[in-house]
Amino acid sequence: MSLIHTNTRREFLRGLGLGAAVLPFVTGLPSLASPGAPRRKQRLVIMFSPDGVVPPTFWPTEEGETFTFKESLSPLEPFKKQTLVLHGVCDRVRGDGDSHMRGIGCLLTGAELFPGNVQGGSDTPAGWSSGISIDQEVKNFLQKDPATRTRFGSLEFGVMVPDRADTWTRMSYVGPNKPIAPIDNPYQMFNKLYGRAKDQQNLKSVLDDLKEDLAKVRSSVAPADRRILDEHTSLVRQMEADLKANVTKDPGHAFPEIEPGVREDNDNMPKISKLQMDMMVSSFAADFTRVATLQYTNSVGQPRMKWLGINEGQHDLSHEPDTNKDAQDKLTRINKWYCGELAYLAKRLAETPEPGGVGSLLDNTLIVWTNELGKGNSHTLDNIPFVMVGGGLDFKMGRSLKFQRVPHNRLLLSMAHGFGHRIERFGNADFCGQGPLPLTG
Repeated sequence: MSLIHTNTRREFLRGLGLGAAVLPFVTGLPSLASPGAPRRKQRLVIMFSPDGVVPPTFWPTEEGETFTFKESLSPLEPFKKQTLVLHGVCDRVRGDGDSHMRGIGCLLTGAELFPGNVQGGSDTPAGWSSGISIDQEVKNFLQKDPATRTRFGSLEFGVMVPDRADTWTRMSYVGPNKPIAPIDNPYQMFNKLYGRAKDQQNLKSVLDDLKEDLAKVRSSVAPADRRILDEHTSLVRQMEADLKANVTKDPGHAFPEIEPGVREDNDNMPKISKLQMDMMVSSFAADFTRVATLQYTNSVGQPRMKWLGINEGQHDLSHEPDTNKDAQDKLTRINKWYCGELAYLAKRLAETPEPGGVGSLLDNTLIVWTNELGKGNSHTLDNIPFVMVGGGLDFKMGRSLKFQRVPHNRLLLSMAHGFGHRIERFGNADFCGQGPLPLTG
């Protein structure tokens, strides 16, 4: 269905004597939508994890529809028919900065980094990217049309992203020299979505505050809308329960607005990851946004995945030679964990019906999992991992494709074209000459 018309929503609320606080819960109700032909909602999620992969345990050997997942991708087995694995897509953008810097800074922009004073590795120093990122390009395209405009346009989720702002920590850009900081505190994201600026110790139920207003809405809308409203409030109630369950004990002093202990606690990474993904699913169900990013740590990321029995930092392990079998095994397990998080997000989207539409949220969402490097110990920008799950852009899924060193700019073009945004170039025009990758058939 088309996006609910703002005036229609507000008139409905005023007619019931309700305040604006209940607005997020009626955003996705089809009966309040502006008139017009139904249009399928399309969504894009870009998920990032760092430091490259172990090629022998990551890439399928076969090409086409008959292929086998290797160990790193095995969590996607339940979604094999909805998965597209792209080998041979390369970041051909060069210029200032080391491979880690260019890897993340050019990943979604397809454009060179500006000269700067951030020194990395043995390469020349660099600054921010010189282009807009594809998530923001798509967001701008959708926000121009009232039928696809949403409350936030895009949401940027993070998991243990460092506090510092530099080229290694940012992948999304609203324009040249304009990086976006992801929100990696789930409490802060919850407050952004539902407008309750409370710290962890004082977190109060949004639903309890709106109980009477929601009851009025429920009694005034059609049965189909009641089901959507119930699904949304259920998601929010579960998020509230999860957030409250993870509140730390009183440390004897007031918490700041963004409590750093949750965000920066290495061992809380799995918990934070799922909270953020649950929040993303809720934001899609409510049609708060149709574009989201999910960034795990940063380029040169150094989490210690103790929950996997791994005490070394991920980046340190990624520098070990191929002959270090223990390190290669640990890196395989690390990437399998990230893939498991991707599978969790796919599962949550698959089990959530499309409000007012057909199928599930996953049927109308494309998740793209990627990385700044193809392989950590060589720092190569060739064979950048691009693994896609879902039906959002009508690509032909259930395949393993192998390309011959194609520029990743062409894949970024494919994402834009999947939304009907028929741009002829994205990022460096030198890498766009052959047009978008042929992924629809």
